[in-house]
Amino acid sequence: MVKEVLFLIGGPQGSGLETSGIVLTRALAEEGYYVISDREYHSNIRGRHSYTHVRVSVKPRYSLAFPVDLVVAMDAESIFTHFSDIKKDGFFVVDISSLEQSIDKIVSMDRLVRQRIKRKMELLGIRDDKAESVISFLREQDTEIIQLDFKNYLKKLADKYTISPRAISRYLSGIAIATVAGLLGIDMDSIVNGLRARLAGREALVKHNVYLISMVVEDIASEYGTPLKLDAPDPKTSDFIVATGNEIVAMGKIVGGLRVQTYYPITPAADESLYLEEKNVLKMNGEFIGGIVVFQTEDEIAALSSAIGAALAGARSSTSTSGPGFSLMVEALSWAGMNEVPVVITYYQRGGPSTGMPTRGAQSDLMFAIYAGHGEFARVVISSGDHLETFYDAIDAFNIAEKYQVPVIHLLDKFLANSIATIPIPDFSNIRIERGSIVSGAPDYKRFDKRNLVSPRAFLGSNAVMWHTGNEHDEYGHVSEDPLNRIDMYEKRIKKMALIDEELPLKKRISLYGSKNPRIILIGWGYTKNPVIDALPKLEEKYDIGYLHFRILVPFPKDYIHEVLNRAEIIIGVEHSYNVQIANLVTMHTGIKISHEIVKFTGRPIYENEIITAVKEIVENKRIRVVLTHGE
Repeated sequence: MVKEVLFLIGGPQGSGLETSGIVLTRALAEEGYYVISDREYHSNIRGRHSYTHVRVSVKPRYSLAFPVDLVVAMDAESIFTHFSDIKKDGFFVVDISSLEQSIDKIVSMDRLVRQRIKRKMELLGIRDDKAESVISFLREQDTEIIQLDFKNYLKKLADKYTISPRAISRYLSGIAIATVAGLLGIDMDSIVNGLRARLAGREALVKHNVYLISMVVEDIASEYGTPLKLDAPDPKTSDFIVATGNEIVAMGKIVGGLRVQTYYPITPAADESLYLEEKNVLKMNGEFIGGIVVFQTEDEIAALSSAIGAALAGARSSTSTSGPGFSLMVEALSWAGMNEVPVVITYYQRGGPSTGMPTRGAQSDLMFAIYAGHGEFARVVISSGDHLETFYDAIDAFNIAEKYQVPVIHLLDKFLANSIATIPIPDFSNIRIERGSIVSGAPDYKRFDKRNLVSPRAFLGSNAVMWHTGNEHDEYGHVSEDPLNRIDMYEKRIKKMALIDEELPLKKRISLYGSKNPRIILIGWGYTKNPVIDALPKLEEKYDIGYLHFRILVPFPKDYIHEVLNRAEIIIGVEHSYNVQIANLVTMHTGIKISHEIVKFTGRPIYENEIITAVKEIVENKRIRVVLTHGE
C-alpha cells in the first residue's frame, strides 16, 4: 500500500477528461482521501490534446507534482506527450490501437510540440517515430505497460445496450475511470456515487458506465491486482465537500448574501455564474427565503454597470470576469470609485496579453487590478490562495465593500477556478454579515456627507433624494467643479484607504508559514501558495526557510512586511508571471529589493517538485532567477 498516488489521464479535448477527473475525485473523496485535481485543456471545442492531473493522499495535499505514478493515455498523442512524466516504476496504460501511430501523422499535435518531442526521443535513443517505440523505451526503464483494447470494450458495451457507433465514443472516459479505479482499488460503490453526482438525472448513462467500468476493473484486477492501493486515510475532524474553485466562490457569495450577479461569458469566469444560475433559489429548512438574480449582459461594460445599479438599490451585487473583460469594465470601475459604490468584481486571471491563452493560467494582472481606472480612488484588492480561503474571502469582499463603500476586486486565477479539491466544511461560527451604515434617508439627505469618510448610505427607492454622476460632485451629488469642494471630496474618498488599513485584521491580510524567523523566505500570493506549502516540509529539512503569503494586496500591510523581510538573508519572489509583480509591489512600499525570483509563465501551474528544485538552484548554485517550464 502507498500513502499517495499521482496520476494523469490524457486524451483529446471533448473525450470526457473532465468527467473522468470529477468522478474519480468524488469517489476518492468519498473514501476519505484528500484529492486535488486540475484539467489542462486547449481553447477549442474538440480534438486538441488535454489532460487531467490528480493527486490523492492520506494526508492533506494542496498542489500537484511530477513525475506521476500512473498515466492513462487515451490516444497516441498522449503517449508521446507524457511518456517522460512517468516514474520509472510507474504504470503506463495505452490503447493497443494507438501503438502503430506515427508522431508525424498526429494532425492535432502542435508543430512546435512535435519538434520538441522528436528531439527528446532522439536524445533518448528512440529512433522509430511510432508510439510503440516509446512504449518499448518505457519497458526498458522498468515502467509497467498495460495494453488495453479500447475498441473491444466499447463494442461489448454497444452490443449489450444497443448503443450507436456515433454515441459510443462518449464512453471512452469510462475506460480511463476503470483503469484508475482498478489499480488504486477504489470501491465500486464510490465510483457509482461519483457517476451519479456527475450524471445526475441520466440513469441510463450511469448504468452503461457501470457495466463498462466493472468489465475493465475485473480485467485489471485479475492481471495486475491493485498495486497502487492506498493506505487507510487519516481520520478527518469534519465533513468534507468536493468542489471547483468556481463553485467555491459561488458558495461563498451565496453565504455572504449575494442577490445580483451579472456576467458576460468568458473563460474561466463563466462557470461561476452558471453554477449560481443552478442555485438561484435559496431555501432554509425547506422554506423559500429568497433568490439570486443572475443576469447575462451584452458585454462586460454592461455587466459591471448593471451590478453597480443593483448595489445602489441596496442589493449585494457582483460581477465575474477575466482579463479581457476587466479591461472593458475599467470605465465603470472608475464611476464606482467616484460614487463610492460597494460592488464586488471577481477577477479570474488567465494567460494574456490580448486573448493570449484563454484556457491557461497566469498571475500577471496584479498591477492592472491595483491601478486600473482613470483618476485616484479607494479600492480593496483581495487574492485567495486556496479553495477554503476563497470561500471566506468571497464573503469578506461583500463586507468590506459595504462597510467602507468601495469597489472590491477579488483577484483569482485559472488554476484555482478549474481545480477540484476536497476541503472541510467551512466554519460558520465566525462568519458575520457587515452592511455598514445604512439609513432610510431624509429630505435633506447628503449621500456624500463629508463629515464622515464613510457616509451613511441610503438606497435608491428609499425616502432619500440623491444624485449620482460621473462628474465631481458636492455632498448631495450635484455636479461641482469648485476647487475647494474638489479637495474635500477627493480627500474623503482617498482617505478611506487609511481607515481600511487601520481596521482590517492583519491575520486576514497576510500569513507566515514555516520558520517564524526564516533566513530564507519565499513570498507569493494566490495559487502559488499551494506548491510552496507542500514543498516546505522537504525544504525545511535542509534550510531555515519560510513562506510569506499575501492575501489582501490593497491596502498593503507594509509595516509588517518590512519587519519580516528585513530579517531575511535571501528573499525569493514566486509568481506565475514574467516580472514577479509582487516583488515590485514590495519594493514600492518598503524599499526592500527582492533579490531572487522563481517564475513560470507557460500557462501551466507551478508544481511542488519545481519549487524544491528551484530553491536548491538559488541557495546552492547561486542562481538569481529560475524560469520553470514543466507541463505540456
